[in-house]
Amino acid sequence: MTRLIWLALSLVIAVPLAANDGISSRRQQELSNILVQDCGSCHGLTMRGGLGPALLPDALSGKSAEAISAVIMNGRPGSAMPPWRALLSPAEARWMADILLSGELQ
Repeated sequence: MTRLIWLALSLVIAVPLAANDGISSRRQQELSNILVQDCGSCHGLTMRGGLGPALLPDALSGKSAEAISAVIMNGRPGSAMPPWRALLSPAEARWMADILLSGELQ
């Protein structure tokens, strides 16, 4: 039983890490540039807000990486937030959400 619990815990820990697997360091740099240039054009180059809301960790507190990546992929109908589904994979959107939540972009 203990072995089963450890196996389950290792899967729970590995799932978020697996979401970033397969994203090369070059692509991560490209995604960082998208965050600064494209997202920054509406959310502010420092992510403090503009046409779109702030994307700093404090402003995103209480939102999950899954919810943020869903907005990245699907946009927000009725707003200026476009869907990025045609340009990003779900794993890339999740990587971007994780970066926004961590504050590593700053």
